[in-house]
Amino acid sequence: MEKKLAVLLAEDDVNLGQLLSTYLKSKGFNVTLATDGQIALDTFNSGKFNFCIFDVMMPKIDGFSLAKEVRELDKKIPILFLTAKDMKEDKLEGFATGADDYLTKPFSMEELVARINAIARRTGSDEAEVAGDLFVGTIKYEPELRLLHTEGEAKKLTTKENQLLELLVKNKNEVLDRQATLRAVWGDDNYFNGRSMDVYIAKLRKLLKEDPNIEIMNIHGKGFKLLIK
Repeated sequence: MEKKLAVLLAEDDVNLGQLLSTYLKSKGFNVTLATDGQIALDTFNSGKFNFCIFDVMMPKIDGFSLAKEVRELDKKIPILFLTAKDMKEDKLEGFATGADDYLTKPFSMEELVARINAIARRTGSDEAEVAGDLFVGTIKYEPELRLLHTEGEAKKLTTKENQLLELLVKNKNEVLDRQATLRAVWGDDNYFNGRSMDVYIAKLRKLLKEDPNIEIMNIHGKGFKLLIK
């Protein structure tokens, strides 16, 4: 089951990162290695992952800040922290940012795999395919192909429409943070990009209107919520 897991590994120690990546790949995981927090965030925003392993102490963006940013875009993805410290305060902060578990260096490779598998079983991530068809209400959605099947036809989504819809679907019935979404899709949360995103949200509403049980709500001061009744 673990072969289905696409893992984002953020570790600034290049030797350790390569070692972990190679070992996890040998165990069937699909691993992408990022060598600092900013690269990890950019990689997360541009890829499809269903498990995260973050070192706490990293340049540019630390593991805790990275986890907070990721949590704005995906409320459910499991996050495992790696740290050289064994301090109660760090663990509390880690769990406060949404960590599912915590592993203190040095640790054995076998223990890491055991933790990943345990978290995946607990959260249901081991059942999630990286790719495949989704349904938004009664409307079939193929994110890999950027296709939305509405009214008997397949409509090709633009890249930004597809990115927005994917984020909304991933966080359905949850609030999707406006600023985090802008940074993920547009790369900057400035005013003009915000106006552009509102236009794209309006386009998605029109595309999804054939199912009356689907609603993209504006949550004032926070963001959007894809509500499927």
